[in-house]
Amino acid sequence: MKNFRRALADAIGFWPWLVFAWVCSAGVATLWSMNIAAAFPILEVTLRGQAPQQWNQERITSAKDQIAQLSRELDQLKQQPAGPKDRVASQRIIDVQTALQAQNVQLRGYEELQPWLENYVPHDPFQVVLAIAGLLILSMLIKQGLQISSSMIVATVSQKIARRIRERVFDKALAMDRGEFLKIGQSGFTAQVTNTSDGLANGINSIFGSAVSEPLKLIACLTGAALISWRLLLATMVFAPIGASLTLWLNRKLRSTAKRLFAQSLGFHHVLHEALQSMLTVQAYTMENQERKRFHRSTEDMMRFNLRAHLFNTMASPMAELVGVCMVCMAIVLGAHLTLHGQLSVFGIQVFNEPLGVSTMMVFFGMLLGGFEPVRKMAGVVAGINTGIICADALYPLLDRQPLVSEPASPKQIAKPHGELVFENVKFGYDPNHPVLKDVNLRVPFGQTVAIIGPNGGGKSTLIGLTCRFYDPQHGTVKLDGVPLNEVSLKDLRSRIALVTQHTELFNESIYYNIRYGRWDATEEEVHEAARLARADEFIQKFPEKYQTRTGPNGLCLSGGQRQRIVLARALLRKPEILILDEATSQVDVDSERVIHDVLEGFAGSQTIILITHRESALRLADRVIRIDHGRAEEQTPASRRAA
Repeated sequence: MKNFRRALADAIGFWPWLVFAWVCSAGVATLWSMNIAAAFPILEVTLRGQAPQQWNQERITSAKDQIAQLSRELDQLKQQPAGPKDRVASQRIIDVQTALQAQNVQLRGYEELQPWLENYVPHDPFQVVLAIAGLLILSMLIKQGLQISSSMIVATVSQKIARRIRERVFDKALAMDRGEFLKIGQSGFTAQVTNTSDGLANGINSIFGSAVSEPLKLIACLTGAALISWRLLLATMVFAPIGASLTLWLNRKLRSTAKRLFAQSLGFHHVLHEALQSMLTVQAYTMENQERKRFHRSTEDMMRFNLRAHLFNTMASPMAELVGVCMVCMAIVLGAHLTLHGQLSVFGIQVFNEPLGVSTMMVFFGMLLGGFEPVRKMAGVVAGINTGIICADALYPLLDRQPLVSEPASPKQIAKPHGELVFENVKFGYDPNHPVLKDVNLRVPFGQTVAIIGPNGGGKSTLIGLTCRFYDPQHGTVKLDGVPLNEVSLKDLRSRIALVTQHTELFNESIYYNIRYGRWDATEEEVHEAARLARADEFIQKFPEKYQTRTGPNGLCLSGGQRQRIVLARALLRKPEILILDEATSQVDVDSERVIHDVLEGFAGSQTIILITHRESALRLADRVIRIDHGRAEEQTPASRRAA
């Protein structure tokens, strides 16, 4: 609940909107009970065939008669001699005085109403019914307008909060260090941005929408019933504690089920995302049946918990209706007993000050029935709030997580270009108990080309991750010109580096967009020049749309060599001090590899080039060869030298 309150606190920032929505809800609740109360004049006119003016005049006459009768009785009681029954007589005097005051209040009301009825209300009974029907239609239109306005305002606020949450989750994913990001995974972040944010929005909508409007409707109906007879209303509320107990029990069941359903939904996203992302592997190894089984199991679990949640949600409404029917039946029994027998009390407890007419009792029953719908809808409100609480408990801990790689409080400046990249006694492991790199010491002067070789899993890519500060070493330091990388601004550091990996990552945008991604402030001519340097311009010009050709999802519309050269152009556009190629030519043909090597030869000496490779052909580009095996770095003599 603590995390959900944080979401509600965010929503309070939109308090002018919410206040207006609540005013609209109050208007809806008022009109809701007034529409029910409108049945009274219709019944009176229909049953008696009287115009309102005549009916009200009779009320005035009746009230005056009652006042006269009560005044006589009061005078008689005061004139009685004192005796052993003084306490009874005194109580009767108090009762008569109370009844006399009530009749005087009613008389004043009837007398103030009479001129208004004479001047503005038709004298024909049928015309009165028509007028009331027209007012009911008008009030219904106003009520619907207010209800739509309230609903849309609250929905706008909840969606704005959900949008903020989505943006914060996305920002958190972008700021997360590589290790923490991989723990959550793409599917985890996707689920948080979509389903979890929607669930939180639903909870906020329930709190500020239905959780306000529906209780207001209920209060309006109960207030109307209380104005008729609060004692009878209390007598009918005997079943309310039972309903409250059942609602609390269902609420606990719903929240427990919703938690498990949420956990299942995350597993469902992981299975779906993994299978679709690894489709090539699935089909190549003919594991379609295995993935179908995994997906079927996850969907079966989802279905089972969804059905259970649906059962509890479905139970909530009938239980609320059952309690409501019991209340109405109690009111009918008590009201019928009092009305038919002309009594004012039950079991010695006074219920009415005066006998109620049929029309008044019908309106009382209508007020109770009018409270049915808000009570029934509150079950859905509770479910929405439970979902919001669970989603908030998933979202806010994620948003509170701090990346292990953080910005320095006071970043230090380094000359451009830098002079030297140094690894000093570097030790690092994704699991600290199992280090990948052990006491690595390495110096790379600016402008040098270094080839890093070694077996898979030896720590080559980890070394690059530390250079880019995707991770921080657990021991030792990585420095630029003697300044530890954790004291350099991340933006400053990474702006000096361009990374090209064997897994080419292209956006489903134009070729121009993908190359310009290397430096967003680059001009069109600079983009074209980078493409020419990477030997990409020659095939780009052959496309009908040239640089505006879309690459497709992750470069699907291009060949491997074309994708690699576009990524290289992106890196060259950055004009980096350190160009890193991590197995960049492992998935291209010999001709494409030769083109890339020619490009790299042209930049030798003007920037630091770090090559991670298994290919002997790449070693001729290197000034130095570093072998990393079992986490340790050893310098070797290159097999061949770059031609002068």
